[in-house]
Amino acid sequence: MNFLKKCAVSLAVLAAFAVQAVAADTLQDIMKERNLSEKDVIAAAKTYQPSGRKDEYIVFSSGGQSGQVIVYGVPSMRIYKYIGVFTPEPWQGYGYDDESKAVLEQGKIRGRDITWGDSHHPAFTEKNGEYTGDYLFINDKANPRLAVINLHDFETVQIVTNPVIKSEHGGAFVTPNSEYVMEASQYAAPLDNNYYPIENYADVFRGAVTLWKFDKTKGRIDVDKSFTLELPPYMQDLSDAGKGPSDGWGFINSFNSEMYTGGIEKGLPPFEAGMSRNDNDYLHVFNWKILEKLAQDKKNYKVINGHRVVTIDAAVKAGALFLIPEPKSPHGVDVTPDGKYIVVGGKLDTHASVYDFAKIKALIDKKDFIGKDPYGIPIIDMKKALHGQVELGLGPLHSSFVPEDGIIYTSLYVDSQIVKWDYKNLKVLDRINVHYNIGHLDTMEGKSSKPKGKYALSLDKLSIDRFNPVGPLHPQNHQLIDITGPKMELIYDMPIPLGEPHDVVSIAADKLKPQATYDMGTNSRTGKPHPAVTLAGQERVERKGNNVTVYATMVRSHINPEHITVNKGDKVTIHITSLERAQDETHGFAIDALNVHASIEPGKTASVTFVADEEGVFPYYCTEFCSALHLEMMGYLFVKDPNKKYEDIKKMSLQKLSKEQLEAEYKKILATNEATDAVIQSVVKFLTDKGYDKYPEIKALVTDALNQYGNIKDVKAKADAAYKKGDLDQAILWENQVWQYMVKTADVGLRAKARLSKMLASPMSEAASRGEAAYLTGGCNGCHVIGQVSSGPDLTGAIDRTSEQWVFEFTKNPASKYDEPYVKELINYFNLRMPNQNMKDGEIKDMIEYMKWIDQNADLF
Repeated sequence: MNFLKKCAVSLAVLAAFAVQAVAADTLQDIMKERNLSEKDVIAAAKTYQPSGRKDEYIVFSSGGQSGQVIVYGVPSMRIYKYIGVFTPEPWQGYGYDDESKAVLEQGKIRGRDITWGDSHHPAFTEKNGEYTGDYLFINDKANPRLAVINLHDFETVQIVTNPVIKSEHGGAFVTPNSEYVMEASQYAAPLDNNYYPIENYADVFRGAVTLWKFDKTKGRIDVDKSFTLELPPYMQDLSDAGKGPSDGWGFINSFNSEMYTGGIEKGLPPFEAGMSRNDNDYLHVFNWKILEKLAQDKKNYKVINGHRVVTIDAAVKAGALFLIPEPKSPHGVDVTPDGKYIVVGGKLDTHASVYDFAKIKALIDKKDFIGKDPYGIPIIDMKKALHGQVELGLGPLHSSFVPEDGIIYTSLYVDSQIVKWDYKNLKVLDRINVHYNIGHLDTMEGKSSKPKGKYALSLDKLSIDRFNPVGPLHPQNHQLIDITGPKMELIYDMPIPLGEPHDVVSIAADKLKPQATYDMGTNSRTGKPHPAVTLAGQERVERKGNNVTVYATMVRSHINPEHITVNKGDKVTIHITSLERAQDETHGFAIDALNVHASIEPGKTASVTFVADEEGVFPYYCTEFCSALHLEMMGYLFVKDPNKKYEDIKKMSLQKLSKEQLEAEYKKILATNEATDAVIQSVVKFLTDKGYDKYPEIKALVTDALNQYGNIKDVKAKADAAYKKGDLDQAILWENQVWQYMVKTADVGLRAKARLSKMLASPMSEAASRGEAAYLTGGCNGCHVIGQVSSGPDLTGAIDRTSEQWVFEFTKNPASKYDEPYVKELINYFNLRMPNQNMKDGEIKDMIEYMKWIDQNADLF
């Protein structure tokens, strides 16, 4: 591709650079000003997403020491969300509302609150080894726990605590049809909770792998049907589940076959010396289908801390557990998409080892072993089990796959590289430098049975000089690599500012089907109707002794009730239901100074509980900027001391308007409401005439608008009744409420109209599209609203009223036209002058094309 063609491809990045390069008219100018190479611009074009365009893949990254999950898109590398998992996450109210506190409390260990986590390996539910996108699992390395995240709303719904493992790293890894989630231990320890001296290491300390049974119909782990396999104290590491011919088998690598126990404080060599003496460690091979049968018979398992643990002896006797030597201190173990090979990378070796499962199975069937380990586990000959080894470089760790048969990508920690190689023909194909010290990597859906390829993600432990300095604690660097060509190309660096992200999994965005809103009154942590769901008109405060329960609602733009009075010492629970039905209309609920917060998405019911232990007045409000009257969406919690007498304080007398003034104000608001209603009716007619109900997204907006409009009848009746009684103050207040509902209706309706208009309009030319961007970024929409008169004249028909040349000259230099009669008239009418927006000639010409497009579609605006 020659340079001019590449420049044409790169035009998509112009909008991204426009703000930073106001003086530049051409791509070449921008490149020169920003010192960008041709390669830089092509990379930018590959990742740039114009406003409104969605990503092809969604990535779920562990949040490391944050205990959370990070969600971002590929190729844009835009971060979309942090999901609270093992630790609180205030924006979602996770760990603050009662429902999420109940989930976090599942993660207690021996009754102790664990307030941090080290989230490590995310994994999707699978069907036939393919990602389904229903649920995500993630483990906590520091505190052996496993969490379930419901991908229908991206919320954590369950945490299970491992009853026997004290430290783990080999989770979460899912069997091909989501029967089990594997969680393997890391550092050996006694499986019970008793004390033993280090001298008892070989006799009492153990490793283990827990197989958590997943109930696909409930979307939860069934703890009672889960069990653990006892393993030797070899410091098990990463895991993977077999698929295809290896389905039913699991694989775990390990380090410290020496069973070294350290003692640096006693003058002994440190762990790092003693654990790497042997040339080989052990790959554990186990059959979980046999083990689940063993776990049904009491003679095969021990009950430890109320949990079934299948013994090493029982597993060996049943032919369900074997060992294969592997290069010392391995780290990654990855089953190929077809399930025929197992690839192991050794941190202290330069090779990757490829094991052939067919050979392993044949050796097991023939009972062809080279001996047993000290615990009686049969050892398979490494040479007989290997397909082969490939020298990749220093520090091979993890691998990921692509659709091409036999092609694999492996990270090299020491060399800071990714290597592309052929695991069937055992040869290196390509390598690329990354920045720096890569750990895990991922190719799109690269650990499934049907990987997508296209991009690779490099999860670099160090960023050093890649980004602006932000102190001694540097962000990590997730790098995006284009792997579609014969050579890998690095196209994006993304700093990750949360925890030490350890691993990621990626999925095609179209596999995710998250809901836009909840069914009314849903408990998001159970997915079921909340017992305290409160609908409009059901708001109330109930007291039982010192327990006060408030049933509240939130809807643009008020909280009901707005006054809550309790006694000092009361235990207060507030159940809040969002009555919103439109997507993205989220509310938050907070009470000042009481550490109370909840996120109330449309249709959701959430609860907060606290003790009112201090008297006073505490404002509460919506924390999410939800509407033009967001600041007015508030109320007061009054906490009074029941044992204290309060003096009456006379209210300040407010100056009242005369009856005539009130009557004038009443008529003014009536006129405003009539005018607003006329706008609403015109919008309704437009939407109806254009057949809005054929477009689901538009129909949803119209439904929401009509719900708002439906509230007007009752409020209007109250206004009329107040006026009839001569209570003009109340009549005006209720008519103002009518106007609020009308404004909300009009707001949503106009959004629906704008979106439908865009869908029905003729396609924009590239110039018109650039012109629209110039119109918006230039601030023109601050005064001009397409299709109606606002702070400035409607631009529809502006060219017909003048000419293209006149519009160009006026936009270029407005002052040059101020004395023309037409412009004078506009200045007098709108009481403002068109300012000079300092637009460049190319921008103005593009904007004229946009105005011509508006005129072509004038009936839609």
